[in-house]
Amino acid sequence: MTVNEHRREFHGLPVFEFSGEADDAREQPAPGAVAWRVAVRYGSSTDFDALWNAFLDRVDPAGVRAVLIGPWWTHDYDSVSDTLATIVRDAERLPGLEALFVADVTYDECEISWLEMSDVTAVATAFPRLAELVVRGGTGLALTPFRHDRLKVLRFETGGLPGTVVRAVAGSELPALERLELWLGVDEYGGDSTIDDLAPFLDGTCFPALRHLGLQNSEVQDEIAAAVAHAPVVARLESLDLSMGVLSDEGATALLEGQPLTHLRALDLHHHYLTAELQQRLREALPGVALDLSDAEDEDDPEDRYVAVAE
Repeated sequence: MTVNEHRREFHGLPVFEFSGEADDAREQPAPGAVAWRVAVRYGSSTDFDALWNAFLDRVDPAGVRAVLIGPWWTHDYDSVSDTLATIVRDAERLPGLEALFVADVTYDECEISWLEMSDVTAVATAFPRLAELVVRGGTGLALTPFRHDRLKVLRFETGGLPGTVVRAVAGSELPALERLELWLGVDEYGGDSTIDDLAPFLDGTCFPALRHLGLQNSEVQDEIAAAVAHAPVVARLESLDLSMGVLSDEGATALLEGQPLTHLRALDLHHHYLTAELQQRLREALPGVALDLSDAEDEDDPEDRYVAVAE
């Protein structure tokens, strides 16, 4: 699997790309009617700072609800740090911002693990009405524990999520958080978190409003499944996502032998290494659950198995 398409919808809004061109003949939508994608086009001589300033000048920023940041570099893959500093600088001009996607970038623009990230703490705290934050890319990614009273959705999409970031999320105070998704990735690209790092999400002591948990794209998906099988948090979840990793019959058996999962509305296990027998056992055990067993892989040798998103 690769990230091969830009988001067409974000935060329940259609995505509209801000071109920055003075002669753009398209009818401009109302500021709050769309999610605005701001991205430096390939080969453009306009840098992100100039493009961002044009966006704030031509679109009433007070009405903007959602923003996606695409490629921010003009030539080399520069760090996103200056781009985030620019956005944070102008936070007061975007008082209604509810959703921010950092790095809506496809693989043909830059592989996910080549994206040069930075500390995202400031951008996570700069917008008091922020309800959804998505960050793509793990190289250089940093976070310190933070508090936000309105954040409902937090997702990190990486080919390797640093353990320091996982621990910082666990140490954050997010009383309104309903959905948490972590693409844990592989050690080769910095995904060095451990099962112990995931314990705060599983024991139910943090994030009291959590209803969806995604621990995905992992080399140790069987160990995660075994931990989830007896995790107190599962009883109050509505959906669970253990997809994109190297889940095998061992992990699926742990799920079947653990606590009941029949209360879930959805269980996503797509991109897995389950035998047909185990897939059928899951279907029979969870008849009322929307069960995603798509993208079945058949590699017998564990050494040759791979997560869905790495490089």
